[in-house]
Amino acid sequence: MQKYFLGLLISIIAVSFASIFILSCQAPPLSIAFYRLLFTTLLIVPIILIRKKTRNELCSLPRTTLLIMVVIGFILAAHFSFWVTSLKMTSVASSVILVTAHPMLVAPLSFYFLKEKLSWINALGIAVSLGGVGILVIGNYGFAAFGLDTLEGNIFALLGGVAAGLYILGGRTLRKKVSTITYAFVVYAVGTITLFIICLALSAPVYHLAVNDYTIILLMAIVSGIFGHTIYNWSLGYIRASVMSVALLGEPIGASLLAYVIPWIHQEPSVYTIVGGGIILVGIYLTARTMKDSNLLENV
Repeated sequence: MQKYFLGLLISIIAVSFASIFILSCQAPPLSIAFYRLLFTTLLIVPIILIRKKTRNELCSLPRTTLLIMVVIGFILAAHFSFWVTSLKMTSVASSVILVTAHPMLVAPLSFYFLKEKLSWINALGIAVSLGGVGILVIGNYGFAAFGLDTLEGNIFALLGGVAAGLYILGGRTLRKKVSTITYAFVVYAVGTITLFIICLALSAPVYHLAVNDYTIILLMAIVSGIFGHTIYNWSLGYIRASVMSVALLGEPIGASLLAYVIPWIHQEPSVYTIVGGGIILVGIYLTARTMKDSNLLENV
């Protein structure tokens, strides 16, 4: 049990670096999203070449399973398109907070479709976590955060959050029967192709980026892609979707702390960030602590 939550913790810390990498990159948002998924996919290829078991699994995937994974790849591309774009159009805190505010979508859907029971403590944990998100948003930025100057960026962040919730729900369903590497490769590859088409359609550059941008995006692929999303996908096979969704609310805390300690960003967290972040952690604990060993699956 502990190793699954350790993996989840590592993944949350890793994805917290994503907004920092994006802020440090000068490339257009869609180009960043495309190369992030491209580099992450390429990093997985050597593992597939080495592991015959994974190659066999890829070749024997049922058509229905493969189709679902393709749809999840589309959803992942939508998530990155909306979220990375929102970071360029509104504040980092607003963007990261809004994109992770999807437990209200995942929890009822996982209850309905996956038959994952939610106890009153689980429900309380979700409510407490969302309350913490509210303190972060209203306390730090007031209702002006939803004004016309950032409205489009906030809408993109919310749409990215909806896509993230669907991505989590779909991953939780498939990770019961598909291994992590196989699942990640197919979903990332489909997402990469989708983002490439989006870049071409919207005239976002897919070549001749600055060398520094390529380096930053590669680091983001390793840290936030492999150690973030891929380990998160591994955890999806063992931890309930509603728990995974609420756990991602720890990302705004991590991103805020990193933004404070990194010299070229140095955003000092306010008392609202500290208080709201603490409340979110309490909510995560309340949601996760009732998870029983019976929810664990056999290794896939």
